[in-house]
Amino acid sequence: MRKMVSSDEKLSVRAQCELLEIHRSGFYYKPCAETEQNEQIMRLMDERQLDKPTHGVLQMQDYLRDQGLLINHKRVRRLLRLMGLMAIYPQRNLSKLGFASYIHPYLLKGLSINRSNQVWEIDITYIPMKKGFMYLTAIIDVYSRYVVNWGLSNSLEAKESLSVVKAAIQRHGAPEIINSDQGSQFTCQGWIEYLQEQKIKISMDGKGRALDNIYIERLWRTVKRDYVYLFPALDGRELHH
Repeated sequence: MRKMVSSDEKLSVRAQCELLEIHRSGFYYKPCAETEQNEQIMRLMDERQLDKPTHGVLQMQDYLRDQGLLINHKRVRRLLRLMGLMAIYPQRNLSKLGFASYIHPYLLKGLSINRSNQVWEIDITYIPMKKGFMYLTAIIDVYSRYVVNWGLSNSLEAKESLSVVKAAIQRHGAPEIINSDQGSQFTCQGWIEYLQEQKIKISMDGKGRALDNIYIERLWRTVKRDYVYLFPALDGRELHH
């Protein structure tokens, strides 16, 4: 299908992808790249984070030292940020940093989820490859555990997450609630305004709460342990297949 998309046509790449019902990430598949050693470090930290989600910069630095890698904590912090990873523990209150209007409460506690399209969860994760890495965004229907849409990108920009959720709504209709973490992609004006326009209730994980987005976290463990780590893709094109 991707061979049918051309940047030389009068229709935009976005319009062509929508007509063919493929995500634009299938066309723009160029991966992010770091040095070979940094990619090795990122892969190790990603695996560690699945087992030890409370580990922050210093704990990761200790872990890498145990693996024979003497890495400065500033480098560890930069790579964790590049991967979009953060330790699960109480952190600074974003409402005190000027984001109060974009932070929303967690709505799923005690909620009876008994039908499809009632609650979706969305998240982004780092995907290592043999050459470089990319980011995977996925949306899961909490009731059915069905992945309603996903997309690959080489950036953590909010527009990528917005593109994935718009395509999901076009195919399945709008859910009643979308739950996410408090990442910058989900606490920006464009994301909040779009969900409000669609009359979707916005739910966000509490800081330091590992179980608030548990279903999509389980999805990441399955995807990475059963596929990504065992059969790493050569590049973005192969990963998209």
